Amino acid sequence: MQAIAYIRTSSAANVGEDKDSHKRQLAAISAYAKKAKLDIIASYYDAAVSGMDPIDQRDGFSQLLDHIEGNGVRTVIVEDATRFARDLLTQELGILLLIKRGVTILTSSGEDLTQTDDPMKKAMRQIAGVFAELEKHRLVSKLKGARERKKAATGKCEGRKSHAEMTPDIVTLAKRLRRKDRVKGTIRSYREISAKLAEAGHLNINCKPFAPASVQSMVQGSTRRRPA
Repeated sequence: MQAIAYIRTSSAANVGEDKDSHKRQLAAISAYAKKAKLDIIASYYDAAVSGMDPIDQRDGFSQLLDHIEGNGVRTVIVEDATRFARDLLTQELGILLLIKRGVTILTSSGEDLTQTDDPMKKAMRQIAGVFAELEKHRLVSKLKGARERKKAATGKCEGRKSHAEMTPDIVTLAKRLRRKDRVKGTIRSYREISAKLAEAGHLNINCKPFAPASVQSMVQGSTRRRPA
């Protein structure tokens, strides 16, 4: 079985070739993977990232999610649960994000963080899910209010055009890049597709590579309009 390693260090003082944190975590993960007959095909590292930082806003963790969506690996190994965060709610939210994708999270000691009989952790996971859903509804309500205010002031509320309406050639290329490789059986992540588009000279209106979420919108053919 294949697996992905996730590593995090909190302090910039622990980042660098001469520092121990990254090496120690990777060594512990590798040792467990060897014992469990797991093949680590990639590792993602959030350097100098506080354990209080939202899990879904970390570059390394975001890249890990892209990789999972792209190639179907369903096992992630960490040194221990605190690599997600030392704050329990943030920690459980990170675990929840992977559980929702059908991923098993293991520690270097062999603990399966996906399965737990700890009532406190179960409760925290449920609370994290509730807050995530609450934030989603809050954002939807906020956008709806903005559209209604604009319509009341101007008589109309035109949304931004979809990628398909603005750049059909880019959408066609993005969809082609997302197709499964017939030889390797792999699928490019949205972040990898963004890089390929940039190489071909296709950038967003800010002259920067498209965000993975924008590429996902192209590939999935979303025509939902967002407020200007």
